[in-house]
Amino acid sequence: MIKRIFLSVFTLVFLSLVSSFGAVAQDGDTRASTGGAQTLEDILNRQSGQKIDDTFRSDATGNPDSAASIASQLGTLGGVSDSEIYRAFRYGKADLKVSNDGPASKVLIQDGGMRWVEFRKGPLKNYGGYLLIGTLILLGLFYLFRGKIMIEEGASGVKIQRFKLIERFGHWLMAGSFIILGITGLISLFGRFGLIPLIGKSAYAAIANVSIFLHNWVSWGFMIGLILVFFMWVLENIPNKADIKWLMQGGGIFKKGVHPPSYKFNAGQKIIFWAVIGFGASISVSGLSLLFPFQINLFAHTFELLNNLGISGLLGLGELKTALAPHEEMQYAQMWHAIIAFVFIAVIFAHIYIGTLGMEGALDAMTSGEVDEQWAKEHHSLWVDEVQQAKSKSSAQPSSAE
Repeated sequence: MIKRIFLSVFTLVFLSLVSSFGAVAQDGDTRASTGGAQTLEDILNRQSGQKIDDTFRSDATGNPDSAASIASQLGTLGGVSDSEIYRAFRYGKADLKVSNDGPASKVLIQDGGMRWVEFRKGPLKNYGGYLLIGTLILLGLFYLFRGKIMIEEGASGVKIQRFKLIERFGHWLMAGSFIILGITGLISLFGRFGLIPLIGKSAYAAIANVSIFLHNWVSWGFMIGLILVFFMWVLENIPNKADIKWLMQGGGIFKKGVHPPSYKFNAGQKIIFWAVIGFGASISVSGLSLLFPFQINLFAHTFELLNNLGISGLLGLGELKTALAPHEEMQYAQMWHAIIAFVFIAVIFAHIYIGTLGMEGALDAMTSGEVDEQWAKEHHSLWVDEVQQAKSKSSAQPSSAE
């Protein structure tokens, strides 16, 4: 009887101690209720795109030193489970030996790939397509209501040289290569969704291979043309006071009979020039990082700079991730390359419109290099004055003695 009472009291004391220890553990470790696994709060935060502390997972990669002795009953089992091995792969904590010693050869698992794929399939494809289609619709409506901007006084028949051969070469080298890059890039992005249902996988595979080849090699022509155009025209595209007046009058594009004075390049053309240089430089750098995988890392340092300057917080992006796997750098480069490409193409749509359908006589500047004098007076009167003054000075100089 006494023995039973003693055992009962001992059991009650033991259970209360265990219960008290569990309560303390739960107060000190919020994951005690899940056995150290993720909680419902983690799942909800991740689904809403919030940052979570996943060290409970990244640190749970096992301990080989805790493996059972080979002589014991469980000696065939190691100290690391399959799940722990995969976590070590995912978080770059595995001690790997690979035959290829490339920059990304030891990254076997990285979880940014699915986000990249979903972004390409969803927002990038949809909003990029809306931007291009919307731009074409707006230009079509503008043409419908404004019509073609004609030479109001009629062509004079007198020609003025506007662009030299080297200038036209640089322009068409950049423009022609950009058109090829735009078409092949859109094939690569939209082909899987738009072309495969129409022509089948085999035909699309052949087209895609040619597109990739052209895109990679023609890009060099675009970059060379971009450099030529920049150095040939940068001085003439520096803003001046005449640009303010041109902008205030809308360049005369929206109202007939309005011809604000401008030099060789008006404010609208200067905006196009700097947009081409800015977007062209950005798309070239990101393109080079894609041509030379894992060699040019752009985004880890950029994200760190945005965090330090507080820009990421102002934009509502929170603390940007700065420890990026090589594959993540490539994924960000591809996304940025495509986003800039969509905006760039929309800008060029407007440029092509005004240089062809939108304005009479504008295309002559980049074909023959000469424009009608009356066209030049209506759109670039200050430049015409400079040309005529230069001719007057040249004719006033005495010819050299024979």
